[in-house]
Amino acid sequence: MFKNFTSRHWIYIFLIIGLILFGLFILPISVPLVLAFFTALFLNPAVRAIKKRFKLNRKITVTIVYLTFLLLLAFIGTYAVTTIIKQLVLLAENAPSYINHINNKLLEWNNNLEIIMQDLPNDFVNQVNASISDAVKSIDKVITDNIQVERVAGMVATILTAIPQYIVSFLVYLIALFLFMLELPFLKAKFYQNFTDHTAEKVQFMTGRLKYVLVGFLKAQFLVSIFIFTVTLLGLLWIIPEYAIGMSLIIWLIDFVPIIGSIAILGPWSLYMFITGNILMGTQLAVLAIVLLAIRRTVEPKVMGQQIGLSPLATLIAMYLGLQLIGILGFIIGPVLVIAFTSAKEAGIIKWNVKL
Repeated sequence: MFKNFTSRHWIYIFLIIGLILFGLFILPISVPLVLAFFTALFLNPAVRAIKKRFKLNRKITVTIVYLTFLLLLAFIGTYAVTTIIKQLVLLAENAPSYINHINNKLLEWNNNLEIIMQDLPNDFVNQVNASISDAVKSIDKVITDNIQVERVAGMVATILTAIPQYIVSFLVYLIALFLFMLELPFLKAKFYQNFTDHTAEKVQFMTGRLKYVLVGFLKAQFLVSIFIFTVTLLGLLWIIPEYAIGMSLIIWLIDFVPIIGSIAILGPWSLYMFITGNILMGTQLAVLAIVLLAIRRTVEPKVMGQQIGLSPLATLIAMYLGLQLIGILGFIIGPVLVIAFTSAKEAGIIKWNVKL
């Protein structure tokens, strides 16, 4: 079998193995660099446009675009963080009243249950009371275990310990972004020097397709996220206006996390409203959660498919498999790999003519 393999075949095999090893071991610890590279690609059209319009050299143009991006990032980040912190502080201040409200509701349910069961056999009543008591004790134990001072202190310590690492990663991202923006033309030229003219044309076709895919992916995520945020904000302005902006931002950020999504916030919130007797608001929040989930699961594959040139089914499969194999980055890399394979096949780099 291996006797028929040429040196070209072995190069392809080792290249594929190297890419797999890179994706499994190097890529997960290179997130700031990967994000910086993709951000540089995303900002490069603006750099080219300003350079062409005002006849500036690349260093000055990159500095202008980079500083504008930083100011925009700082403005959005500051507003989002301050709004979320205000809402969380307000929520923490009202937490005791929420807990008391739940306790009062449980006592009210217990009293109503005793009235209903007055005419029932004592054995049955005792068994029901014992079951309710066990359930309440279990819930109380779960709550107590999760809000112990030691546990909370440990969580806070873990977060505080991770802050320096996040700061370092963010600084690496910012520095790498500026350097990538400066060096993109040089990196592109060095990359194509490794190929013959004939192969370079094929690779250029594939990289152009991948660039289109990456821009399309970012555009699709932006469109879907704006749609999600708008629906969430309008829904919460109607349901509970005083928390609308802060909770919309929190839900919008959480919704970026694959699989979890907005249900992680709206689910417990809706359940709390049902327990405290606010059936209307609980139902409204549950409906909003279902609507957001439906939007994310139906609109996203369709928009992604339109923007990156894959069918909704292929996009969904690629995103899911990438997520399961690599993690959150696989959510992006999955569709990109599929597009890379199809582009390489169209360019003639990969010949796949298997017929059974």
